[in-house]
Amino acid sequence: MRHILSVILLLSLITFGRASGQSYGLGFYSHEVVQDQRTGLDLSPGKTLCFEKGFEIEFDLSFLPGRSDYFGYIARFVGSNNQNIDFIYDKKLEEKQHFKIIIGDRFSNIAFNISKDVLFRNWNKVKFSFDFERKTLRVSSGTYTASTRIDVKRKDCFKVLFGTNEYLGFKTNDVPPMKIRNIGIYEQGTKKYLWPLDEFQGSEATEKINGQSASVLNPLWIKKLHYDWQLVGAGYMEGQLSIAFDKKEEILFIVGPDSLVRYRVKAERLDTVKYTSGRQNLMRGNQSLYDNEKGKLINFYYDQRKVSLFDTVKRSWSKNFAVTEVTYFWHLNKFYLPEDTSLYIFGGYGHFVYKNQIERYHFPTDSWQKIKVSGDTLVPRYLAALGSSGHGAYLLGGYGSSTGQQMLNPRNLYDLLYFDAGKNTIRKIYDLKITGEDFVFANSLVVNEKEKTYYGLVFPKHKYKSNIQLVEGSLDKPEFKRLGSQIPYLFHDISSFADLYYCPESKRFLAVTLFTDDKGRTNYSIYSLYSAPIAHLVAEMPAKSFGYLYIAALALLLIGIVVLLYRRLKPAAVILPPGDVRVPGQTEPAVADLPAVHRNSVFLFGDMQVFDRSGTEITKQFTPLIRELFLVILLYTIRWERGISSDNFKELLWMDKSVESARNNRSVNIAKLKSILEKVDDCEISMETGYWRINFKDKAAYVDYQEYFNIVNSKKEISRDRIGKLVRIIKRGSFLSTTAYEWMDPFKSEISNEIIDAYLHFARSVQIQEDPELLIEVANYVFYFDSVNEEAMTVKCKALVHLGKHSQSRNTYENFCKEYKLLYGDDFTKRFSDVLGSNLNDI
Repeated sequence: MRHILSVILLLSLITFGRASGQSYGLGFYSHEVVQDQRTGLDLSPGKTLCFEKGFEIEFDLSFLPGRSDYFGYIARFVGSNNQNIDFIYDKKLEEKQHFKIIIGDRFSNIAFNISKDVLFRNWNKVKFSFDFERKTLRVSSGTYTASTRIDVKRKDCFKVLFGTNEYLGFKTNDVPPMKIRNIGIYEQGTKKYLWPLDEFQGSEATEKINGQSASVLNPLWIKKLHYDWQLVGAGYMEGQLSIAFDKKEEILFIVGPDSLVRYRVKAERLDTVKYTSGRQNLMRGNQSLYDNEKGKLINFYYDQRKVSLFDTVKRSWSKNFAVTEVTYFWHLNKFYLPEDTSLYIFGGYGHFVYKNQIERYHFPTDSWQKIKVSGDTLVPRYLAALGSSGHGAYLLGGYGSSTGQQMLNPRNLYDLLYFDAGKNTIRKIYDLKITGEDFVFANSLVVNEKEKTYYGLVFPKHKYKSNIQLVEGSLDKPEFKRLGSQIPYLFHDISSFADLYYCPESKRFLAVTLFTDDKGRTNYSIYSLYSAPIAHLVAEMPAKSFGYLYIAALALLLIGIVVLLYRRLKPAAVILPPGDVRVPGQTEPAVADLPAVHRNSVFLFGDMQVFDRSGTEITKQFTPLIRELFLVILLYTIRWERGISSDNFKELLWMDKSVESARNNRSVNIAKLKSILEKVDDCEISMETGYWRINFKDKAAYVDYQEYFNIVNSKKEISRDRIGKLVRIIKRGSFLSTTAYEWMDPFKSEISNEIIDAYLHFARSVQIQEDPELLIEVANYVFYFDSVNEEAMTVKCKALVHLGKHSQSRNTYENFCKEYKLLYGDDFTKRFSDVLGSNLNDI
């Protein structure tokens, strides 16, 4: 029944949605992260891909800009004879041909280059043609084509790997910062496999033709980067902060009283510059901007009509400010006009009055001038968005009143205005028509005159715990749409500030939020979103489809009735994680398929992920401390059943604090954790018999570690079905692969040992002649956790001999010996004949 509903839902989305056709691809974490966090792609997890006379594989390749190191393995092909064919990028400056093919331990004659402009900005198709009969490999890219001899034969099988991998003796973690998409494999001219790599999340890549899902380690899904804002920097500084952006060099400046923080977008790195000129008196309401023409960082305090320039060489400011009262110009707007070397100031709010004055600061003469404007009315306002363009600037929305008085009918404003600095005129273009909740704007608009569009950030001003959302609108028509995910934002007039910038080279939006707490510290958060941003995973329905929707609604109503009747006749199914996992050696799924949306789920294998009742991922809401607190309680609840005591809590998390301080920290952070877990159905934190526990009532939530624990600790025999379920869980990756706490080491060690024991226990229960292919796969699974497991090697060698693959069996043995030598420094003492045993007829 669940299959039927899934198909109907999918068909309805296809019928009513407008698919974009955009293929986003898979990005690869590279040298910017530690080795075990880098990305790898295995097209055939647990097995190889086999072909009759040869095959062709092609894919689109591009490099991610702004990284420091580009050396690494793009793709690695490992044949049945255990010969590696590697496609690498050699970063050496003296080399003219950076892309090279290595066969075994030698460079082949195949080498070519793709210019940096093309490599970083465009997708580039690369094609490998393996001809088993002619024993050749041909590689082509653009106008380049070359061939070389390779050692292959008919019906050969290959392991196809991209990026990092831990496959037998071919492990590597040198990965270039790249992205790939549209991997297609052809056999005798017919497309056999296709991996678009357009997933949004998860550790599987769907294959569109034969259902051959690929596994992904530490994925960087490009589509996700176009929807989810990524937190790329955060911290706090004492005092008041302001923000500026150098769009040429793509550097964000966070200006503080004693130093400034720079976030370099291309390098994805934060650094701090201390002032030599002493402490700057940055008043509440100070603002900064960057003169991209002259390369100058500017800070100003409008109340004092004073502007200060930063000398990047001397690391000093040209002027300081007097200590004064709170500003009269909260959330004013500003822009710099290069053609008259002037700074323009708009509006603001203070002391119960909204402003509509426009003032100009002329840098060469260090003078201020009030601008008298003509044309349409500029209603007094603040919390508007401004974006410079041409000889002036667009001003959108805000909050204010016609008289400027806060007491007299203040309201949200949604007018788009254009200020012409040459003519000193205001021209009203339109009013947005708003339905639903009112909103105001972050400080800046990103204007695209060529496309006649703008981007801005909106949020409701009447909420303290709020969210900001990216919107795209037209400069000609009163229409806009919301894009991307929401960013959490604490808003209080005198304590908060948000802004938006665009990086033209990296093609990324930056959103920055500031919040000053009651201790005078200002917290900053920097978020990144790739362009072009997307609105939803499924696009909105066109208006003309409502007739079809009516028909679909009737159909779904009938289906709902059938489902209700079905559920009354049949008990509810056990909740399992989504995905189509096949048991080794079987053609049908071992467990029922589930909807693609994760609801009330906690995944700990691979990256930790938590999904709420609506299927929205809420993992980002866990701060590092809350994350560790959650894991401690959850793991102790599942593993030891009773949970964890307060004394153990203090020992693990607050050893350096007093009993009272540890108690306060625990109380505060558990309250925060409870607030997050309220979004998961029937999930509660309790203190039972002196132990803290996380309970899931009525098994409403799925926890993969709990499912794993039930499998390996069951007294039942390890069946094919249970092995399939175990594969399904661990194929996401090793347990909490990107999380490392000292207290967690025993859990990880125990899990690795249990998985190996379960696989080997199953292997012992199956006769080799009964299912040799299955036993080979099981042995390979063991090697993922223990590359020198003698029992797994023995099983695999015997199974290969039973299939008549004597050379592969010998290669497996020899690779094992090499691994054994590397790990232990001693030779493996058993001979190949000893491994197989004397009675080969039993194999």
